[in-house]
This record gives sequence, structure tokens and C-alpha cells, in this order.
Amino acid sequence: MTAVLTAAGVVGVTGLLIGILLVIAGEKFKVEVDEKQEAVRGLLPGANCGGCGFAGCDACAEAIAQGKAPVNACPVGGADLAKRVAIAMGMDPSAADVKEMTAFVKCSGTCDKAVKKYEYYGLKDCNALSVVPGADDKGCEFGCMGYGACVKACKFGAMHLEGGIARVDESKCTGCQACTKICPQHLIVMIPKGQQYKVACSSHKRGKDVKSVCAAGCIGCTLCTKQCAFDAIHMDNNVAVIDYDKCTGCGKCAEKCPVKVITGITV
Repeated sequence: MTAVLTAAGVVGVTGLLIGILLVIAGEKFKVEVDEKQEAVRGLLPGANCGGCGFAGCDACAEAIAQGKAPVNACPVGGADLAKRVAIAMGMDPSAADVKEMTAFVKCSGTCDKAVKKYEYYGLKDCNALSVVPGADDKGCEFGCMGYGACVKACKFGAMHLEGGIARVDESKCTGCQACTKICPQHLIVMIPKGQQYKVACSSHKRGKDVKSVCAAGCIGCTLCTKQCAFDAIHMDNNVAVIDYDKCTGCGKCAEKCPVKVITGITV
């Protein structure tokens, strides 16, 4: 019995000592938690999409709490989240005013409009094809390859293929920009949500060369720029570009476009 009591006493004392040491170690090496950072992290969606420019939601919350990122740094949550983050940071919610953005694919080269150079049966991956000269089967070197790298990159189901090119569902797009980063053609851009008119072409070729490979490409005729009374559309390296800060949505540019490349497509 004495041996049992002795063993129990040793175990008890040992446990007590370990407990005391753990408490001391916990106090000595504890990491101070930023309450604002915790509050912000609790508001972020947890998608870890990287659209904010940080490694994930934890890093984004830390940057916001430290003043290294704005309260509207998360594009996924939109204006509502930005206001809630501002409140958590003790700021005026009006300081979180943010314009919601959506992705847009600047290409109209569907299968019935784009000229094909040949039938391609190889590896169907946009980024793999982009490093092989002439590998894409479409005649336009600026157009959508149509193999869905952007579709795979989108975590929100906002991208899909339609007629051989990528399209965006604005109702699902969070503005995370994963598609813009993965596209080897750099033809997916961010524009304000709700914009009716967009130039669905990225070709920098001249009119004759554009028409030889696509029936729906911008031919650089400048008719659209001459119709706009608000200086909201101009030519940039042979392709029309809309300035959405000036665009009123009057639609005159789309009406005059001879190839109907200025489109009202939203999905």
C-alpha cells in the first residue's frame, strides 16, 4: 500500500510541476491577439481566393488591422462587407464606399465567327498551349482559346464556356480576379458591375487582318468614338476601349458599330 501511495504522490507532484511550468511558459511566450484583427477575420468569407492580393483571409485581416490594407480589400464580400469591416475597425462606414466589379472576357470569337486554322486534338489547356507557338487552332492570336483555364480557376462557378469561348455570370462573380490572373491571353478584365456595354474584342490587328480571322472582331473604324458625346470610348492600339467613369450607357456606340463587337452581353 505504501508503494502505491508513494507512486501516486510522485505522479501528483510531477503533474503539478508540469502544470506550473506550462502556465509559466504560456505567460512568457504568449502571443498578443489583436482584437481588431480577430474581429475582421471573423467577417471575411474564408474563401482564401487571393483576390485581395494577400495569401489568404488571415493575412488580409492582419493587413487591414495594421492599416496596411483598406477596409474594402476583400473583393468577394463587396460593399456590404467593407462597411461591416469599417465598423469593426471603429471607422465611419461611409469610408468603405466601394464599386463592385465583375470580370469580362474581351472576345466575341465563338465557333461560328472565328476562323480555325486546323483541327486540334492535343492537350487542351490554355496555359500549356500558350507556350507552344501556333498551337492554338484559332486564327486570332488575341482571342480566347476556349479550353477553360479560367473556368477551373473560378471558385464561385461564375465562369463557363459557351460557343468555344469563356463567359462570365455576373450574378455569381465576386471580383476575386482569379480568372484574370490565370488567362494567358490577358483578355479577361475587371469592369464595374451592371455595365451594359462592353467591347468584346482584344485584337490589335488592323481591320483587314481582323476580318480575315474573325467575323466579330473590332476593325478599328472609329465610328463608335465619333458617336460618343461624353468622350467615353476611344481607340487603344486598334481596338475600342470604354472609359466607364464617363460612360452613361446611352448605347450610341453599340448602335453604330458595324461588326456589333460592342455588346450588351452580361453572361
